[in-house]
Amino acid sequence: MPIRSLLCVVFSLTLAPCAWAGLITYGVTVDTSSISGTTGSLDFNFDPGLSATQPASLQVLNFASAGTLVNCAANVQGFCPTGDVSGLLPATLTFDNGTAFNDYFDGFTFGPTLSFEVSLSGPALSSPDGVSTSGSTFAFSMFSDAAGTIPALTTDLVDGFAATIDVNLDGTTTVTNFSPQTSVGASPEPSSVVLIGTAFALMGALLRLGRLRRA
Repeated sequence: MPIRSLLCVVFSLTLAPCAWAGLITYGVTVDTSSISGTTGSLDFNFDPGLSATQPASLQVLNFASAGTLVNCAANVQGFCPTGDVSGLLPATLTFDNGTAFNDYFDGFTFGPTLSFEVSLSGPALSSPDGVSTSGSTFAFSMFSDAAGTIPALTTDLVDGFAATIDVNLDGTTTVTNFSPQTSVGASPEPSSVVLIGTAFALMGALLRLGRLRRA
């Protein structure tokens, strides 16, 4: 294959991840050392807007913490999934935005840190319809009491959100962080990492081929 053609392939591979914007993943890490040992609670919700909202799905996965989840495992009434939510932490939680209120609330004894990933997908991200008038919002909250009434590690004392991720009408997402102890960052999809790695490998091969031809 001519070098010029190979360069076109490499360029296409580097752009390919940009075309796969239908799946967006964020990594969330929280420094909870200041409330370590406190028996409080965690709340995750993913809700549509008040008017026409395009379907979207969300997963909370790879939850990790030295803290202890309290109530869902013990099947305490009033905790855990409400609405279109399935799964139990620390396993994967799956949310859809098909009902007005989709919530997962769990008692939690905090350890020094906690982390998880948030993965969003669905037509609202992959193919915005241009007709819907509301997006959807994921919200993560922490509380220093088991009832979920005293927000912890957040400047948002009205709703108690530590961080939110909005699914916008154009398929993009917007992160809002209310917690100095919380870090939210976009994570590349494994397939994108493989493609980028392949592109760099091809670039290296092209450089070596060019050197051999000049020798």
